[in-house]
Amino acid sequence: MENQIEEIKRKIDIVEFIGSFITLKKAGRNFKAVCPFHQEKSPSFVVSPDRGIWHCFGACGEGGDAIKFLMKWENITFIEALKELAKKTGVKLTLNKIGIEDKIWQKKERYIAMNQLAGEYFHYILKKTDFGKKAREYLESRLLNKSIIDKFEFGYSPSSWDSLKLFLKKKKYEEEEMFENGLLVKSERGSYYDRFRGRLMFPLKDSRNNVLGFSGRILDGNDKEAKYVNTPETSIYHKRECLFGINLAIEEIKKQKNVYIVEGELDMIMPYQHGYSNFVAIKGTALTNEQLKLLKRYTDKITLMMDADIAGIESIKRGIYEAEKFDFEIRVVTIDFAKDPDEALKLDPEKFKKIISKPIPIYDFLISAAQKKYPEESAFAKKKIGEEIVPIIERITNPIVRTFYVKKLANILEISENTVENLISQLKRKKMQMSLNKIKYNKPVEDSRELTINKYVLSILFQSEDPNTTYRNVFEILKPEYFLHPSYEKISHLFFKEIEKNTKLNINDFGKKLPDELRPIFDEIFLFASTDHNLANESLDRLINEIKKYYFKHKIKKILAEEESPENKKKLKNISENLKEVEKKLISL
Repeated sequence: MENQIEEIKRKIDIVEFIGSFITLKKAGRNFKAVCPFHQEKSPSFVVSPDRGIWHCFGACGEGGDAIKFLMKWENITFIEALKELAKKTGVKLTLNKIGIEDKIWQKKERYIAMNQLAGEYFHYILKKTDFGKKAREYLESRLLNKSIIDKFEFGYSPSSWDSLKLFLKKKKYEEEEMFENGLLVKSERGSYYDRFRGRLMFPLKDSRNNVLGFSGRILDGNDKEAKYVNTPETSIYHKRECLFGINLAIEEIKKQKNVYIVEGELDMIMPYQHGYSNFVAIKGTALTNEQLKLLKRYTDKITLMMDADIAGIESIKRGIYEAEKFDFEIRVVTIDFAKDPDEALKLDPEKFKKIISKPIPIYDFLISAAQKKYPEESAFAKKKIGEEIVPIIERITNPIVRTFYVKKLANILEISENTVENLISQLKRKKMQMSLNKIKYNKPVEDSRELTINKYVLSILFQSEDPNTTYRNVFEILKPEYFLHPSYEKISHLFFKEIEKNTKLNINDFGKKLPDELRPIFDEIFLFASTDHNLANESLDRLINEIKKYYFKHKIKKILAEEESPENKKKLKNISENLKEVEKKLISL
């Protein structure tokens, strides 16, 4: 198995692979980006093409290889990521033969299989039984044809308290499992009953066509019950990650290099029936970071088809704040002759076709919406427009796009571009002050200059074109014990031993030989010099002498803490002389 994993890693160009998800920029021998796993403005995410690793030196501190990246990006298990990368690289995995036990993966597979059976059960009830007649009539009234009903695997949950429960029990599933998977509800008395009853059922699938959950729409119009009941958060279903129809839309999204995003299942299904195959629907009112990460794999353009009312515009604003992080080109389509895409296609398919072919850039749409909201030609109205649009422009990261909309807003408000820039600067200062007021910064130990220099010098050595020679030269001055962090000392000691044995040591081979607990620390050290910090402006000689200075100071403190003895006094004198010598060198540098 170990050989298969290594083969997969060898066949993956990590820069090309991670670069298909996020934008990477060259930084010496490595590549950098803004970390996709936490919010930040300065890039702290570093990728090494030589060693096939990545590490974030920002708040999240995550790191690993291509497999770990995919696990984090898609929130999947190690085995799932391995299977996907094996498929991508053409490596044949023999998981069953080697007895890998991944309980999380096994449970996830079991729950997906349970949902698949539940979906087949609901679909059978809809298509083949009298119980599903009402749902069939409802679908006919919505002008949905039979092929679409089969394509989306619509179903019907009968008005029964335990029909699904009894069906799944026959398939060897326990009630507690069904409850954990969101298919049953637990009463106060501890008994279980079906969550979905008397509803039209929509299976909720991921991009790999796995059924993760369900959405059930009521048919009776009963005001006492919610219009939709959805699977709750489970070990396999996370609302923030769900995009309805993504399993059917992927190929067309890639082909068109664009995705239309709508609200609600039927607003995705009706366009699909009319031949528009690059539509997906969100579950909720705003795009999430997780949904955008998924879409970024297939396109750099998104077109929002949200309601143009106040709530819809606020939803669009929240969506662009997330989408800006991924450098999407964002556009908007508004339907002025119907309430949603479903109704628009029934009223006038040709008009719908024309409207979606002419989307408006997102910032133009929001400026236009603000102008409609405050139409008066007064100073007060222009002030209100500015208050709505300046925060949006302030978040634009691309300088060309930002300058364009600064100029546009200045023309609308009849003020200078400098005035708009001043408003943006004022907003930035206000936000910064609010952040400072909220955050109490406690400097962690790892941020100390002493440890930072340790890590930086080792990183420079390990990244050197000829680490063998460089390391030998440095260790004429430094010894492994000078690195006061225990892990750094161990890594230095092991590396020096290897270099003494092997004059042509390969840095990647050395990393693989390290004990498991030291490998992630070595990876972090290796990439550290590629991050932004002031040490890059300081000479290596000075930093090496500083390491010695810190080492001697620690030695002096240790001796002073011990009992006095002639031997200790002699040691103290020698170390103090060494320290003075180092400090002289630092002054001369």
